[in-house]
Amino acid sequence: MMALHPKIIDLTLDRVWRLLAALDHPERRLAPVIHVAGTNGKGSTVAMIRAGLMGAGQRVQAYTSPHLARFHERIRMSDGLIAEDALAAVLEECERANGGQPITYFEITTCAALLAFSRDPADFCLLEVGLGGRLDATNVIDAPRLTVIAPVSLDHQHYLGETLPEIAAEKAGILKRGVPCVVGPQDEAGMEVIEAKAARLGAPLIAHGQHWHVWEERGRLVFQDEHGLLDLPLPRLIGAHQVQNAGMAIAALRALGMEEAACEAAVTRAEWPARLQRLRLGPLVDAAGRAELWLDGGHNPAAGVALAEAVTRLPPRPLHLICGMLNTKDVAGFMRPLAGVAETLTAVSIPGEAATLPAETTAAAATAAGLPATTADSVAEAVARVAREVPNARILICGSLYLAGKVLAENG
Repeated sequence: MMALHPKIIDLTLDRVWRLLAALDHPERRLAPVIHVAGTNGKGSTVAMIRAGLMGAGQRVQAYTSPHLARFHERIRMSDGLIAEDALAAVLEECERANGGQPITYFEITTCAALLAFSRDPADFCLLEVGLGGRLDATNVIDAPRLTVIAPVSLDHQHYLGETLPEIAAEKAGILKRGVPCVVGPQDEAGMEVIEAKAARLGAPLIAHGQHWHVWEERGRLVFQDEHGLLDLPLPRLIGAHQVQNAGMAIAALRALGMEEAACEAAVTRAEWPARLQRLRLGPLVDAAGRAELWLDGGHNPAAGVALAEAVTRLPPRPLHLICGMLNTKDVAGFMRPLAGVAETLTAVSIPGEAATLPAETTAAAATAAGLPATTADSVAEAVARVAREVPNARILICGSLYLAGKVLAENG
């Protein structure tokens, strides 16, 4: 399938529409769709909406990306991850229907997911945008039940535009005529774009700060909207940013008519690996000894801010970073907020990734941001070195979901 990939990524829906037509339009035979876009938090929000719906006894499908350790993570059927034989069957069916024509990896696998979902009885289908929104391969649903736009910030500027309003316009491309949209916290410039697009389409907005509010109070999560106030446990997913993500999930569940039990399940049962995840078992944990080992896949400036804030809320320990990043990311923007909370950074290259930033370049960016940095040949070497030099360290592996996937696979 990678051999079919165009030489460059040109965002268009033409190839997707062609293949879906050849497959007899599986996108028209889905359970009610909840379509989620945004720069940061959309994956966690999908995980919480899914947990909430399942807590209410609903059968839920979910399509997310990228995967971490196994491709199957992208396609969650109503009874769990897609089975190996079922995945092979839909991929082969899509390959035959495509007839060898150019199509991107994400486009053809999205079509495969929609084909699998169309044959699986479910109550809801969650679709997470891969890149942008307007021209993303998931944006083929004429009338979703609900859309969600998580916080929009600068990322993928070479595809989506250089300014926040331009990027927000791409994300707002998932809005559909008359379909309600839950909107997470936004910068004013981005919100203006979303509101203008919604007004043109007659799409009712359920916006943070206007129609719903969420905050942490005395170790609890408090959510308030026109239906009343909820007093819930803090999210199982760690970090102040997860309170905001939980707010979006709860607002979505309320818009779908779910009761308080579903909202509580959203915050207490959601699982989403590599989002400030504490690793507790495996060879890397053994190599860390008495040091704590954490993993996070955030990779843009907004993620750096959220990560820095989250680690300061943990019990005090000296923080040491192990970081690998792609050469398409704003490395300095990611590093700057972390430089104020971490003591050192050990840079690594991401194994098997053609677009990895060389460890030396990552280390130089960290040093320029005011964070003392060295390099290591592997994550395992970096973990062992930090644990040897600072036995009581909190070691945080970060910088890329691709690196996080390699770590989870290596750690079993």
